[in-house]
Amino acid sequence: MRHIARLAGAATFAAVLPAHASPADGLPDPSGEIVLTVTGDLAATNGDDVAQFDLEMLRSMDSRSFVTETIWTDGAQTFEGVGLDTLLETLGVEEGTLTATAINDYAVVIPIGDAVADGPIIAYSRNGDLMSVRDKGPLWIVYPYDANPEYRSERVYARSIWQLDRITVTD
Repeated sequence: MRHIARLAGAATFAAVLPAHASPADGLPDPSGEIVLTVTGDLAATNGDDVAQFDLEMLRSMDSRSFVTETIWTDGAQTFEGVGLDTLLETLGVEEGTLTATAINDYAVVIPIGDAVADGPIIAYSRNGDLMSVRDKGPLWIVYPYDANPEYRSERVYARSIWQLDRITVTD
């Protein structure tokens, strides 16, 4: 089932991006409300040195989901979103540091080395529902805390920023 969802997500994103798209080709323009803005050294943009995403653009990318407990919620939660590694690959980012910033301007630094397969996702759904601002949304960087003991540390918890709306890539 998860494989089918990934294929559906990939097919939808393929419909959004040209069939021959590479990071150098650029990104489509968002048609809905912008929920994530990425700036810095990007190979793919859809504006003047910026990549902006609406929720549908993020949802159309190859999604991942996992079940994990968090220190902010009760019991196991199912999160779905785009892998941080997938987002950076789409943007052509291979090195640097990420500064993730929330709606209220709270910011955290995330090493690009955290962006690995089966690592953190930019979650847009928790337990099958889109997340509102009141519920730590619309975007939350979530690590699969239960999958790796290294993810259960104060260092990683501090990187798990909710109400995410901006990422800056720096050297």
